[in-house]
Amino acid sequence: MLSSTKMSEKEIEVQGSQELSAPQPLSEKSEFQPIIGTLGERSLHAALKQRYDPTMEHCEVSVGRYVADILLDDGEIIEIQTAAFHRLRAKLAAFLPEHIVTVVCPIAHTKNIIWLDPETGEVLRTKRSPKKWSAYDALAELYNIKNLLREPNLRLRIVLLDVDEYRFATRRNRKGYSRTDTVPKAVAGEMFIAEPSDFCKLIPPGLPEEFTRAEYQKAAKVSRKVSQCAVHTLAAVGALARLGKRGREILYGRVVAD
Repeated sequence: MLSSTKMSEKEIEVQGSQELSAPQPLSEKSEFQPIIGTLGERSLHAALKQRYDPTMEHCEVSVGRYVADILLDDGEIIEIQTAAFHRLRAKLAAFLPEHIVTVVCPIAHTKNIIWLDPETGEVLRTKRSPKKWSAYDALAELYNIKNLLREPNLRLRIVLLDVDEYRFATRRNRKGYSRTDTVPKAVAGEMFIAEPSDFCKLIPPGLPEEFTRAEYQKAAKVSRKVSQCAVHTLAAVGALARLGKRGREILYGRVVAD
């Protein structure tokens, strides 16, 4: 079960103190109960299903050849995708002609890393990651479905979460660990994208009228890979236009809606 503690409403922060052009209120700071002991990211997926269908009466419903995470009474489908968005393509292609589909994209806003002994499960140490992720990071996954993002029945909900990531210490790989579960602890914010024009929320403030991918990367405070996915995805949905080149770098500019 999910419980919640009250907090005052404020606008979602994409990065720093940025204000959205269309303000979206934060959900209440919701505390999740961990589901320790499952593999992969089942705790994350299960907690989000419970968030969007508290009764759990609409979960795992067959729709044609596929199973929808949540099928609401009004016919809307909610799909929760924690990673590997390329796997959604066939399912979305089947659902979208007949249903409004909201894809929930969770992003770890802050992360506590908890190292476990692989034999006993005992907590060896806990470390708070110094890195913070933002809604801009969702574009790395959305790149994999960029050709579907203009579909009129598609909605997106980017959810920023504070999470605990559980890892087993191991010498079997170069990383020195294997991830066993990601447990969401609280919702830090949500961004809702209802139509292609809403993707302007994912263009950082302070950029000049014409800018390069590298300038987007710096303004959004994301990795090179994320920035590459971001400009391609934003161009695909019509939020950015390619304006030419500055040296060897492609120049982009915001597309202003009529």
